[in-house]
Amino acid sequence: QVQLVESGGGLVQPGGSLSLSCKASGSIHHIYDMGWYRQGPEQQRVAVAHISSSDASGLAPSVKGRFTISRDDAKKTVYLQMASLKPEDTAVYYCYASIVETSRTHAVDYWGKGVLVTVSS
Repeated sequence: QVQLVESGGGLVQPGGSLSLSCKASGSIHHIYDMGWYRQGPEQQRVAVAHISSSDASGLAPSVKGRFTISRDDAKKTVYLQMASLKPEDTAVYYCYASIVETSRTHAVDYWGKGVLVTVSS
């Protein structure tokens, strides 16, 4: 059974930095796209960043220049480095990955349970 587990959330002051990690585990044959969404208080879940298996990446305009996404395929892990954090970055951050399990021939999207990032003084 495939699982995604996020780590690295917490409380940070405005202007600070924080790094998130998300590790996939299970019977994985291949991982295509990986990325991050976030959901702020009383807001819808929105895309933050994504990265393909060829390392092509994209960032939401609201985080461009402040956040960086990367992945380590050997570790089946995607990272989100966040800098110059603002109070409006406060949200639960969810990672996702498009994964082909060893028992399947097509990819399925999996989600982590989310990790809380709070930006406050």
